[in-house]
Amino acid sequence: MRAHAQEEDSAVEKISRRNFLGMSVKATAATFVAGTFAPAPNSFFGLAGIAEAATKKISPFTFAVITDAHLHDIKDHKFDRILERAVDDINKMNPAPDFVLYGGDIGQLAKPGELDKGKKILSKLKMPYKIIPGEHDWYLDLGKGWKDRFGADHWSFDHKGVHFIGMNSILVDDYWTGRGLTPDERMGWCAELESHRCGAWGVGAEQLDWLAKDVAKLSPDTPVFIMTHSPLWDYYPRWNFQTKDAPQIRQILGKFDKVVAIHGHVHQVVYNAMGNMTSAGLLSTSWPWPYPQIQLPYPSLRMNRVDPADIYDGLGGHKVNLAGDKVFGGMLNYQVWSDLLPANVQAGIKL
Repeated sequence: MRAHAQEEDSAVEKISRRNFLGMSVKATAATFVAGTFAPAPNSFFGLAGIAEAATKKISPFTFAVITDAHLHDIKDHKFDRILERAVDDINKMNPAPDFVLYGGDIGQLAKPGELDKGKKILSKLKMPYKIIPGEHDWYLDLGKGWKDRFGADHWSFDHKGVHFIGMNSILVDDYWTGRGLTPDERMGWCAELESHRCGAWGVGAEQLDWLAKDVAKLSPDTPVFIMTHSPLWDYYPRWNFQTKDAPQIRQILGKFDKVVAIHGHVHQVVYNAMGNMTSAGLLSTSWPWPYPQIQLPYPSLRMNRVDPADIYDGLGGHKVNLAGDKVFGGMLNYQVWSDLLPANVQAGIKL
């Protein structure tokens, strides 16, 4: 597994030639600049950038993120167009991102046609990408088709001073054998919007052991960025807006001064901070999720209600500016195609 990751690392490092998009940020100064992503502030999906200055540990660079395309095995489905537009926007970024991260759920029911379509569209990216699975990619054949096409479901690499980690957070205990479920029924249970009959998701013991070994030799001041499909905190567990072994993950990563986490699955603006970890949800390229009926204690921000007549409303992306002076941190800015964000969110979220 690690050998595979090292191969990917080399691929990523080979393209680390581009400069950051004009942002120079010091975490201690908390001076952040918005709107510097090309081609236009409201014309791309799922883009995240990383920028830094004034540190010997991180060299300036940018990367992009797309997630939750939920492609169907239907010719010319509207979700195809949205993902293709996102890929096209990334390819037009100037300067180009060093690489792209994809946060899970490339397909809807893990059908071969969905995964093939997703791989074909992502292959149009002009830069390397790293991908993790979501539950919609997995439970038809327990990940075989996804792995055949995309490789390892968890990985790490180092890029210009930042240690990146991707983990498969949608693993569950066997809920199908005892019930005699068919592969289609197994997939259907986990693909339900509430996704509660399949049980609570997690990364499992094998990945926890891998993570502990992966970061064992890293110094506490190493900037760490982790991507999972589900949140690494209990946002709304009954919809699997959680990862059941997130406490163990946070404990393993607890030695670091600062960890920044991003996650798919929720399709919405959401944020939290626990201990040394700040966490932000990503917008999708498929549909917006409703918010669960709970009040978040902090920050009390939500995106605006979506116009169901507009297929692009409720969708979007984000950019992240990270800094690594004495304290690793930064700012997240969501980028959308519609009037989705209230003023306090438009200003960005400090990580």
